[in-house]
Amino acid sequence: MDFKFGRITVLVNDYDEAFEFYEKTLNCKKFFDITENGRRFLHLSLNSNDKSGIWFIKAETSEQKDRVGNQTAGTPLMVIYTDNIDEINQHLIDQNINLVRELSENQDSRFLHFNDLYGNEIVIVEMKTEVNS
Repeated sequence: MDFKFGRITVLVNDYDEAFEFYEKTLNCKKFFDITENGRRFLHLSLNSNDKSGIWFIKAETSEQKDRVGNQTAGTPLMVIYTDNIDEINQHLIDQNINLVRELSENQDSRFLHFNDLYGNEIVIVEMKTEVNS
């Protein structure tokens, strides 16, 4: 049996402000953006050739609204791997993005943590050896 990662869902207050942040910060592109029966479906891709990514869901219920920015109770929402963390680190600094944990290093990787516009923690990791796919 074969599985492939699809999307992580992120609760948002506003589709367009969330897209603007993720586009500016992580260079995300719209993979899928349609409105059907009054509901918008906005999926983002981290790489143009990758169908996995992020699916925004607009918070509608009071419970969902309370969880925007805190879907994971203070733990990281997602981990994104890169091959150039120095470039991303500088980009985040240039964009005045608050780093929760500045660029650090351990035996296997280099990593940093930052918050998205709602306060969700995102981890960027550059492995010193290739990550198994």
